[in-house]
Amino acid sequence: MPSLDLQDIPRVETISKEEFINNYFKPQKPVVIERFIEDWPAYSKWNLEYMKSIAADKVVPLYDDRPVDYKDGFNEPHATMKMSDYVDLLKREPTKYRIFLWNILKEIPQLQQDFSYPDFGLKLMKGLPMLFFGGRDSHTFMHYDIDLANIFHFHFEGQKQCILFDQQQNKHLYKIPHSLITREDINFSNPDFEKWPALNNAKGWQCQLKHGEVLYMPEGYWHYMKYLTPGFSMSLRAIARNPKNLSKALYNVLIMRHFDNVMRRIKGQKWIDWKNNQAIIRTNKHFK
Repeated sequence: MPSLDLQDIPRVETISKEEFINNYFKPQKPVVIERFIEDWPAYSKWNLEYMKSIAADKVVPLYDDRPVDYKDGFNEPHATMKMSDYVDLLKREPTKYRIFLWNILKEIPQLQQDFSYPDFGLKLMKGLPMLFFGGRDSHTFMHYDIDLANIFHFHFEGQKQCILFDQQQNKHLYKIPHSLITREDINFSNPDFEKWPALNNAKGWQCQLKHGEVLYMPEGYWHYMKYLTPGFSMSLRAIARNPKNLSKALYNVLIMRHFDNVMRRIKGQKWIDWKNNQAIIRTNKHFK
């Protein structure tokens, strides 16, 4: 069976600021840091039961893997649920529902006491620590973040599969124009290479994260996340430093997402269908 051309992301037990900057940030390469947060209270406290106890009555936004509909707003949730009910669901059975971009400082300020902002040599955006939850076999679409930030992804409880590609791989990934995602019907855990032949040319990275490990994703890296067991992660981010990435981030935030929403209102599902078709046409043009 063919598989994606993925190399294992390098791993270190811990790392100094200088080592991180020289070996990973400057060359823009990912790394997994295995034992960086063992002194955080979160390392021993944060699990699903703790989150259930501290946020039981909070109503959380939920997302699944349904295709984008023209009626959906940008990052609009598909459902909502109390946190206590959601954790019970995660533990009871597989579910597609995920929590995406949940700002813990805004919702549960006391969680700030359980972690500190690490000094990686980059200025972290301290107002934007985000939590992500998922049930067994739930996954994100392959996507990159709108601000092309440097991302530090701290995983808690269970295991998560991560597949990454840099922006140089765009022409192989069936990227949807005026969007931050690839074709949603590609299963990056087990892709159909007959249907998506250009993926044979894509070169990326992979890892499995477990409790307490940190994944650094460089600026604008595509990422696909699959929860192998129920669990959750927290992301901290630092603004893009590369001028090209910074300008692209500004374009995405100030122009692209608003243009896309306007076209959805004007053309409806025809706009979504056109974009999906263009993803195939443009990628196959490079593939040939």
